[in-house]
Amino acid sequence: MRISLFKPQYAEDFKELNLEWLRHFFVVEPHDEEVLGNPEKYIIEPGGNIFFVEDEGKIVATVALMKMEDGVFELTKMAVSPEVRGKKIGQKLMAHTLEYARSQNWYKLIIYSNRRLENAIYIYKKFGFKEIPLEKDLPYDRADIKMELQLS
Repeated sequence: MRISLFKPQYAEDFKELNLEWLRHFFVVEPHDEEVLGNPEKYIIEPGGNIFFVEDEGKIVATVALMKMEDGVFELTKMAVSPEVRGKKIGQKLMAHTLEYARSQNWYKLIIYSNRRLENAIYIYKKFGFKEIPLEKDLPYDRADIKMELQLS
């Protein structure tokens, strides 16, 4: 298993891994379509990053860090391929992502999620994310929980 940074050839993997869980649990929202269809424009160019887990030559997991403001990033679009779920790949990816965020001297990560995603919520809490109030104008219709992690 190897974790690597975004490369243009991984854009389709990023999109497909995320469309799988979105379609399984919810619907694909317009905001999702925009970000998944052009991750370089919406994530990379503004100063964010995307990580990918490669296992036996195949991309099996991904997560994005989308810049909200200086030092504050949204941890978003975390997806693990169904065939490798349960192997703690999501937890390894989360540990790597938090290590990266701290190395960048960022001070806070935000997550918008949904309580139906019990495994994801478990991982977020395990890594220290705390629930905070949702604001009125949410970026996602499906979000019913907002969490943050103070990094410094």
